[in-house]
Amino acid sequence: MPQSSDMARQLDYSRVSEIPGIRVTQEAASMLLTRYTFASGFCKGKDVLEIGCGAGIGLEYLGRHARTLVGGDYTESMLSAAMRENSQRALLVRLDAQRLPFKDNCFDVVLLFEAIYYLPSPHAFLQECRRVLRRPGTLLISSANKECSGFSPSALSYGHLSAVELRQLLHDNGFETDIYGGFQTSRETNADKLKDFVRRVAVRFDLIPKTMRRKELLKRLFYGGLVQLGTHIQEGMAAYDPPVLIPKETQKAENYKIIYSVARVGEAQQASTLPANRNLGLLV
Repeated sequence: MPQSSDMARQLDYSRVSEIPGIRVTQEAASMLLTRYTFASGFCKGKDVLEIGCGAGIGLEYLGRHARTLVGGDYTESMLSAAMRENSQRALLVRLDAQRLPFKDNCFDVVLLFEAIYYLPSPHAFLQECRRVLRRPGTLLISSANKECSGFSPSALSYGHLSAVELRQLLHDNGFETDIYGGFQTSRETNADKLKDFVRRVAVRFDLIPKTMRRKELLKRLFYGGLVQLGTHIQEGMAAYDPPVLIPKETQKAENYKIIYSVARVGEAQQASTLPANRNLGLLV
């Protein structure tokens, strides 16, 4: 996970991350596939940076579309796992999301999936994104939606955002933004709603386990069969749930479990193009 502060050196984000070998629900697998499938449309022929790449589950998939690809994470154990599986697809770098070790104007696309709530200062992160993105450039963020019924905050997080708050945060840092919603709760069955009620009770009384491994038993009890994650996401491993654009006048997205932002820096001064080579020449 991307992190900054002295405390971060004491934390192990692998215990709250989707890593190979862990078992997740069908819906969680669908969320994982959906975020990378959605992102791939913005990455074709581009120079791409994924911040918070974790163990690199999505890097092989992104690498099929991107011109060049860099993956970065703060947690050494996950970055080492990513290096073992993705050294031919991507340049892997240990980094702090709030002090990126790259030159100005060196990426077309920056991705941050399910990690903005782990940052002490999202503002610092967004300013760094503005610095390293070319014009025009695109920043894609996905995040659990705190407005959704049954929302459970991630352990180690600093605070989750609503759709309105995410849009405002990006606006305040100079981004023009479209917000999308995913995994609509109104489509759920009565059985799903019962599970949601039980989940809300568990959240209220702080009964949700804090690590991904400990959540497995609870998930098996309430959701049945689980999917074991491999080293890479694969086509057909789960269903794709197309993100739905949230009109700006609507603002709220309380019926969606996931919110996505497609944020653009603008089209002022086009930066020079990087040479397409494995070393990239982009490190400060």
